[in-house]
Amino acid sequence: MSPSSVAVLRQVKATRGSTLRCKGWRQESILRMLENNMENAERPENLIIYGGIGKAARNWESYHAIVDTLKNLENDETLAVQAGMPVAVFKTHRLAPRVVMANTNVINADWPSFYKLVERNLTTFSSYTAGPWQYIGSQGVVEGTFETLGLIADEHFAGDLAGRIFFTAGLGGMGRSQPFAMTLHGGVTVCVEVRADRIDQRIAAGYAEVRAENLRQAITLAEKAKAQRRPLAIAVHGNMCDVLEETLELGWKPDIITEMCPCHDPYALVPSGLSPEEAAALRDRDGDALLARSRATMMRMLRALNKLRDAGCVVFEYGTFIRKECVDAGMSREEAFQLPGCIARYVRPMFLEGRGPFRWTCISGDRADQSRLDDLALEMFPDDPIVQRWIPRARTKLPVEGLPARICFLGFGQRKKFGLATNALVRDRTLKGPVAFSRDNLDCGSIANPAFETEGMIDGSDAISDWPYLNALLNTAGMADLVAIQANGTMGVSVHTGVTMIADGSEEADLRLDACLTTDSGIGVVRHAQAGYAMARKVAEGHGPLTDELIQIPLWWSADATFGPKQRGD
Repeated sequence: MSPSSVAVLRQVKATRGSTLRCKGWRQESILRMLENNMENAERPENLIIYGGIGKAARNWESYHAIVDTLKNLENDETLAVQAGMPVAVFKTHRLAPRVVMANTNVINADWPSFYKLVERNLTTFSSYTAGPWQYIGSQGVVEGTFETLGLIADEHFAGDLAGRIFFTAGLGGMGRSQPFAMTLHGGVTVCVEVRADRIDQRIAAGYAEVRAENLRQAITLAEKAKAQRRPLAIAVHGNMCDVLEETLELGWKPDIITEMCPCHDPYALVPSGLSPEEAAALRDRDGDALLARSRATMMRMLRALNKLRDAGCVVFEYGTFIRKECVDAGMSREEAFQLPGCIARYVRPMFLEGRGPFRWTCISGDRADQSRLDDLALEMFPDDPIVQRWIPRARTKLPVEGLPARICFLGFGQRKKFGLATNALVRDRTLKGPVAFSRDNLDCGSIANPAFETEGMIDGSDAISDWPYLNALLNTAGMADLVAIQANGTMGVSVHTGVTMIADGSEEADLRLDACLTTDSGIGVVRHAQAGYAMARKVAEGHGPLTDELIQIPLWWSADATFGPKQRGD
């Protein structure tokens, strides 16, 4: 097939209803998840789902081959996908995953060498949920931002963000969640965005409310809303580097500050002094020059953020890897990591209970299924403050993007209980179709990244990457429907996994959900318990706040161990 004959789709819509195009609902559900990725994509014609470069498939030949293979995949076969390309189908057995993936795993990776491999069509950037087909639109990040801001509110602002200002940047596929989440808390957001047309798009879609022409106007609007304790989402056009430095010059001190610029990929960042179009042209003409200017911009941004933190603002990195990229650019680690990451500083206590960005997608496409599962979560966990605070807000405020879905930070024990109850509702036809369970790769036990998610572990195990591999192995043993092993987010320092589990109403699904919804978050509890976190150990021993289910632990880690007698020369 010549490249010119391959269909490039500019719009893909996930199939709804009871039509079965595949040989089983496990395959059909996975296919619809892929289509849902594309329905929510930033640039579907380029297969880019979110984050500027995160792709659902390596190329259009791969996409069409994946779709065709899923439609013809037998119930005892497994499709193998390598960096977005379907490379083999093996006969396995009914309880095996229908799809396994390894995405963006490159030894000694850095951005220049990675892009050379991309140019040779040898790999692709799968991001977290783009490659394994688990993206559900902005909602997937809205709750993470909502919960992070809530934790910050609890520690610094007596649990209340009304009358507080959140200053940030980025209105892309991920960043658009920020003003939405702060509005749910009743607070004010000033969000800087370098692409003027994107501001108009986000205001039209309801993610922001007001456009300010410059920082001074944004400050005036924000301070007025703050005084009135009135939520307001303000977007201002500019480069965050320049705007941060202007913030320092004006002496403005917002309450909370972060950014969601694409610092994870310095080739995607728009450097100070360039328009997005000029940055794209420079990348094509002289990639090394763009890299140098992007890194200089990031270092200016980080230094400004550190100064604002010194001035008394609550400032943190929100997973853009700006600190790691600045170290790669020559900044000392001591200077770069003055700024805390939100996981180590605020979010990690949730991981100790096996909580994280768990989500479900209604494969039928029927919003009534989503509503019934919202009710189910509220009914099953009446004493869980996270569930009871989030679900009512989410069901009334969040848009439905593609297939109806919901994210909710359920923990160890809760996920299995909810999954089995959902499968029963599919079985008795209360729900009109299967439900796909997944989670972001930034979950309690599915990632190792010493630059963010696992930084500052109390036992010093930040860079130990065995845990996500164990997660993938256990989820495969637990009969998950799709398992992915990936190594991206930023380049060269992270390993993480994706997983999808289908509730199709069958007794077989009960077996698989019982196993995999235990192993997936359970290994996260174990990872933190073995590191020495007391709450995680309580959870593992069956004494946690969410469940009395326990995990068998053959041996607890200790720094003191017996290695045998020393030999001469040791």
